[in-house]
Amino acid sequence: MPRLGYAALACVTISLSVASQVTAQSPTVPPLPTTARRPVTDTYHGVAVTEDYRWLENWDDPAVRAWSDSQNAHTRAFLDALPARAAIAREVRDVFAGNSAHYSSLTRRANVLFALKFQPPKQQPLFVTMRSPDDPSTEHVLLDPSVYDTTGGTTIDFYVPSPGGSRVAISLSRGGSEDGTLHVFDLGTGAQLPDTIAHIQYPTALGSVAWSGDSGFYYTRYPHPGERPEADIHFYEQLYFHRLGTPDSTDTYALGKDFPRIAEIFVSGTPDGRYFLASVNNGDGGEVEHFVRGPTAQWTQVTSFTDQATRATLGRDGFLYLVSLRHASRGRVLRIPLDRPRLDAAEVVAESDSGAIQDIFVAGTQLYVLEVAGGPSAIRRIDLQSHRQVSLPLAPVSAVSEIVSDSSATVLYEAQSYTTPPAWYRYDPTTNSVRRTALFVTSPANFADVEVVRVFVTSRDGTKVPMTILQRNGTKRDGQNPTRLWGYGGYGISFTPGFQPLLRVWLSQGGVYAIANLRGGSEYGEDWHRAGNLTNKQNVFDDFIACARWLNDNHYTNPDRLAIEGASNGGLLMGAALTQHPELFRAVASYVGIYDMLRVELSPNGAFNTTEYGTVKDPQQFRALYAYSPYHHVVDGTRYPAVYLRTGEHDGRVDPMNSRKMAARLQRASSSGRPILLWTSSSAGHGFGTPLDERISVFADVSAFLFDQLGVTYRPAGRPIP
Repeated sequence: MPRLGYAALACVTISLSVASQVTAQSPTVPPLPTTARRPVTDTYHGVAVTEDYRWLENWDDPAVRAWSDSQNAHTRAFLDALPARAAIAREVRDVFAGNSAHYSSLTRRANVLFALKFQPPKQQPLFVTMRSPDDPSTEHVLLDPSVYDTTGGTTIDFYVPSPGGSRVAISLSRGGSEDGTLHVFDLGTGAQLPDTIAHIQYPTALGSVAWSGDSGFYYTRYPHPGERPEADIHFYEQLYFHRLGTPDSTDTYALGKDFPRIAEIFVSGTPDGRYFLASVNNGDGGEVEHFVRGPTAQWTQVTSFTDQATRATLGRDGFLYLVSLRHASRGRVLRIPLDRPRLDAAEVVAESDSGAIQDIFVAGTQLYVLEVAGGPSAIRRIDLQSHRQVSLPLAPVSAVSEIVSDSSATVLYEAQSYTTPPAWYRYDPTTNSVRRTALFVTSPANFADVEVVRVFVTSRDGTKVPMTILQRNGTKRDGQNPTRLWGYGGYGISFTPGFQPLLRVWLSQGGVYAIANLRGGSEYGEDWHRAGNLTNKQNVFDDFIACARWLNDNHYTNPDRLAIEGASNGGLLMGAALTQHPELFRAVASYVGIYDMLRVELSPNGAFNTTEYGTVKDPQQFRALYAYSPYHHVVDGTRYPAVYLRTGEHDGRVDPMNSRKMAARLQRASSSGRPILLWTSSSAGHGFGTPLDERISVFADVSAFLFDQLGVTYRPAGRPIP
């Protein structure tokens, strides 16, 4: 079917109301499958816990797959029957088609600049080279993943060029699985070398590569079949060395046999191949230790998990730079000589009251410190010789996502805000000047009429929680605005400003969009993170509930026009919010979420999560987990909001069984008559590598669902709102 342009769409008006024209009981929508109840009881520390849907965990059971297919049929028919859905999909596709190319993951090697390029209608980013960010005309496409997979399901996990820039190692995975195979390409000829290494990456610990010259590299490696029991194949990551032209079966062990089962290793090296750094995470809770290898060919441990050193980078000046959280929740920077790598080193950047250190980057004699203060970013440059500090100019309420070297002196960084698209800038420390390069995004989504409001909400225990609100200029605070509230709060991940062109679709319909910067992230440093993890997780939910109430109390919206959204750890937040306060929301959209906190650690990546959430093996942590586990707090006969749950069949980060069990439990329990929908994608995982067409479909589904539930009258692009 051909797409309609903006002019044609402007001639169409589709009206929806709170009482939708399509209901879950409509004869056009297949009924929900009957879900059998098979009670199973477990006992934890003397507490008996019974559940009915344990059987839905087994994806290999044909009955589970048939049940999932029936859920998909019901959900697909329900969403497709919403009158606005097709028009929204056309508008979203037009927005994507109008966006210029977005370049990310830039890396400079000699005279070559490498990048990933996302350019619709391509389903996946391309791997490209160019001479300069000021001259995209020199661009050359080295790898288009669609060559490997015409369905668009293959994506680039990561790439690493060799020091001389003559070769590049690229990990490719399919179906959103993040289970990557490493390939090596010769940049001179574009030919693929015979060297391939399977299973170099997996969602539990991901993967990495560091070249030693142009003829070999260190890489992270999982156990091969027969080396460990089958249950440990996605654990015990180690470091090996591969020499080009040899089979990977002859690769040599380098490091990691004594690391924890849930170790996550990231290896990097200096461009001259003299020094290597292995950063080892103890699962996902933020504990890190570091090892360096120099010309002596020995790996030396520099920090342990108890040292509270997190981010680390190798300088070209013979020093290792570390972010230390010891007695400094917001972080300070240490400088350690690589020939004597001991932690009792000089401090080069003290803890700051202005922001928490998120990352560090060294270019020549300049140290760049990326900080965050409640969400927005800032960059400080420290001259390592004069110790003079300079703040780089950034727009208000903006964020910097990457900093890379462009020459011996200048650096490139990507910045964006909620209302301005991403752009790469060149910064010259010798003149303290900034100039935008030719690598910037243009978009048909114009946010000139949108205001960004920053507020601080008082949580249950008195903590001030930042929240950002996007709305069109002149939006009335009459309590009637359809509003979406997004939250995450976990893993020390800070939610920073980002340009989301598809939000234009929501804002153009009179919607309000809010982002809550909750505890559990690191928007204010490690104390902010620790206040929302392990047995403190309930603080995250309290922060989010406080933000929802603030929007209602300050007349932005009301519970019948408020929807909440979150993904992954944010999906856990959605489950906790809807089970603890179902009266506050009309609709919930939750993606690849965690809901059964008592059994999540039994899946491979769930074991890595125990350092963030806790484990049922510990009595105190079990009590905290059981107190908020969403699946276990669904109550029969409760008027739950409308719920849309989405998961991916190939998700290796959050087992899809969470969504299946949560959907079944809510469908049985809810007395509101509002839809409880579950969609399982057969071609996606946790979200990484999702093809463009599916991303468009997802956004159209969610938007149509929320417009329907919040009583929004959808008018296609170009039609003014009265």
